[in-house]
Amino acid sequence: MRHSTHRSLLPRLAALFLAAVFIAALALAWQPLRAGLFNLTGEENLFSQLKGLTDLTADLLRPRLDLAADAPVRHTDINPFGVNVFLNEEVEPAKRELTVKLAAEAGFHWLRQEFPWQDIEIHAKGDFEDRRNPPARSAWDKYDQIVALAAQYDMELIVRVSTPPAWSRAKNDDQNTFAPPDNYDDFGDFVYALVSRYRGRIRYYQIWNEPNIYPEWGSYAISPEDYTRLLKIGATRAREADPDVVIISGALASTIALQPGAAAPYNALNDLIFLQRMYDAGAAPYFDIMAMQAYGLWSGPTDRRMHPRVMNFGRPQYVRDLMVANGDATKPIWISEMAWNASPEGVPDNFGRVSLEAQARYEPLAYQRALAEWPWAGVVNTWYFKRATDDWFVQGKPEAYFRLADPDFTLQPVYQSLKTYINAVKPALYPGTHEPAGWAVRAEGDWQVRAAAGQPFGQVWVAAGSGERLAFAFSGAGLSLTPGCAPAQPCTGTLKVTIDGGAPVSVAPAPNGAAVVVAAGLSAGRHEVLIEAPAGPAGIATILVQPVRAQWPLAVTGGLGAILFLAPLIHNLVRVRRARRTMTPLAGEAL
Repeated sequence: MRHSTHRSLLPRLAALFLAAVFIAALALAWQPLRAGLFNLTGEENLFSQLKGLTDLTADLLRPRLDLAADAPVRHTDINPFGVNVFLNEEVEPAKRELTVKLAAEAGFHWLRQEFPWQDIEIHAKGDFEDRRNPPARSAWDKYDQIVALAAQYDMELIVRVSTPPAWSRAKNDDQNTFAPPDNYDDFGDFVYALVSRYRGRIRYYQIWNEPNIYPEWGSYAISPEDYTRLLKIGATRAREADPDVVIISGALASTIALQPGAAAPYNALNDLIFLQRMYDAGAAPYFDIMAMQAYGLWSGPTDRRMHPRVMNFGRPQYVRDLMVANGDATKPIWISEMAWNASPEGVPDNFGRVSLEAQARYEPLAYQRALAEWPWAGVVNTWYFKRATDDWFVQGKPEAYFRLADPDFTLQPVYQSLKTYINAVKPALYPGTHEPAGWAVRAEGDWQVRAAAGQPFGQVWVAAGSGERLAFAFSGAGLSLTPGCAPAQPCTGTLKVTIDGGAPVSVAPAPNGAAVVVAAGLSAGRHEVLIEAPAGPAGIATILVQPVRAQWPLAVTGGLGAILFLAPLIHNLVRVRRARRTMTPLAGEAL
């Protein structure tokens, strides 16, 4: 009896032993495992991470998005760090300057700032005098100072043009102060006046904001066709005032709503449907950059789950896929607002809720993901630096808790984390097709930009003399260059390319103008490149960085497989433990 009982215990003891080994191994790998799960799902909680793995497995069964990762995309080889500011709301010029100074010290290069139409052409059409408070003065004065401040701190402005004055609508502000004007030509005239005034000082203008939701389109029915008409007029007049202007579309709000004609505040339309209808209405020629919002809401920036009805930081990929399908693969996406909300308990969680620590950790990670994985993304603007007053706090609005600083300039942890991250970033080229110029490329000597219609970016960078050099770092598995000169000046010189201090590689122009492979099969990580131009015409049209093969699909399937494999063992262990608790030993037996 005792002998047979011992034999019956052997499987249980084996199961306990294997479970103990598994638990010990899991303990050793616990932190790396949890970090790996976070990097796949953007979730902090273990059970949410495991659910995220199953979601990702389902994603692998869906059709792949076409992101045209190798397409040449303008307005991406630039400093990506921007922040939203409300300088127009600050009454004291010194506070405006302090805001810009702190933003510059954090490493931001771009200031996304609204120039509200209602605050400049205030009282009537063509009237740019501010008589709201004596003494009367030019309504341009405040905005002239904002433009000067940006230049003083070596920053650039992204000017959002929106918020019409009451006189532009027969119903005044009854349809909401953000509602479009009755006559879109009045808007066009204001855009012309604005762009003309700052020609050569401001290049990037954004036509409207969130036209697919309330309150940005007022109480009117949401209409992609009407917005396209407004965009066309605004872009046309802006280009008349300054041919070098760059037009940014109104940032689309991410939403699954399908009630464009509902009564306010429920009038809203899904961003992907809105954008497709913009294309159908002929919007493509009237914007150079597509803009959207990218809020993380309930998960972190590493959330790789993709579902059109789920909002997370990865949603720009759906917009990119739609742009590619409509023949707009060479246009970038700029993110107008990126953030996580750190509202405390008791404040509505409309925008999700994370801790101050998570907010400070997530926002630098969002920049890193956009840089490393989205070659079609340009500027990412953090939402937001500060408001002039504490009205949002007093009203209990969750919008207050996106801020980097309080109205009294108390800096939040997220400001400090962004400052640390941005100032430590070493510019590099990530996988994709790049211009041989810009934020990450250091040029020495006389490199001239010349028009070349047949080249991917429509221009080439030509060494005018001899001894010119380009230096940059890249992160990827391979590097290719497309040599090229202007049609009237064929390239004959051979470029010398050195990677990580190794033996130089000669790159001569290919007969058909194709890219020349310089290196392939490199290890993951940062690689330093030096390109030297010899005597004689030599130029470059593109730099192509090849990606390291993505590992996350394998990690997802492996992780899910491990869970399925271990599930019976864990279930058996639990069953044995329960049985031991309820079993009554026979007299004289030891269990």
